[in-house]
Amino acid sequence: MPLSYRHVDVFAGTAFTGNSLAVVPDAAGLSAEQMLAITQELRHFETIFLSGVDGDREVSARVFDLFEELDFAGHPVLGAAAVLHERDGGAAPRRWTFRLTGRTVEVTTRRTGAGYHAELDQGPPEFLATVPARGRSEIAAALNLSAGALADLPLEVVSTGLRYLLVPVAAGLAGARIVRGDFAELLGRYGAQFAYLIDVEALEGRHWNNDGVLEDVATGSAAGCVGAYLARHGVVPVDEAFVLRQGRFTGRPSRLVVLPQGTPDALHNVRVGGDVTMVARGSLDTLPEGPQGPQGPERPA
Repeated sequence: MPLSYRHVDVFAGTAFTGNSLAVVPDAAGLSAEQMLAITQELRHFETIFLSGVDGDREVSARVFDLFEELDFAGHPVLGAAAVLHERDGGAAPRRWTFRLTGRTVEVTTRRTGAGYHAELDQGPPEFLATVPARGRSEIAAALNLSAGALADLPLEVVSTGLRYLLVPVAAGLAGARIVRGDFAELLGRYGAQFAYLIDVEALEGRHWNNDGVLEDVATGSAAGCVGAYLARHGVVPVDEAFVLRQGRFTGRPSRLVVLPQGTPDALHNVRVGGDVTMVARGSLDTLPEGPQGPQGPERPA
């Protein structure tokens, strides 16, 4: 039987913007090697494979990029929840539980005039480390920034599932890029997996894979960290949603709605959501026998 999939754009009110995604709703029986090969064939940033949908709206999910399986990712879960809502039918809001490799998360969905809106509970943030003063200029230089471009806020490692070094800037976002070959090792000094730049006045961000080759369109896993960080440092109020913009420099503008909850010193949850637009349907007439090997740059976060 052909294997069906749904192509959606996440954090997008219209098609051909936001972060594209392939959702395979009925992936039971596929091996990890087959999932990786399908992801490489479809060539989206990520593909999510679902199985085991039951009456309680619980689903097992596995997320792959072009190189490996990911323990957690934001936009695939949001897009998958919208696809499940579409299959379920009806106008009433839905709540879904996704059992991922690294964690279990809750997602709510509702119909909109153009598609769906999905919102993910990322849980309580962890504030893990702060870059000392002597390291600020080194991080800035690695991102093609002058030390003066940094905002008067700490460079801090925050996690809601993945560990991001948040780099607040007051200027220079357009010219930023990774220019250091050992950037991953530099981040590792502070316990971070990835870095995310945030213009704290414009509330606009950028993120690249660690070799700097590929820029991410919209980074849902980082958005929760950004919301927690900005709330903790008084840039945004708690319990009020704000829009984080990303993707302008990739030609795919995206809007991520972020809601930090609690108090600045005791945030108990961050919610990240956005619109999901249904773009296309497809099916695979044949299944791969195994992985095909990476065909592109080092994976993005």
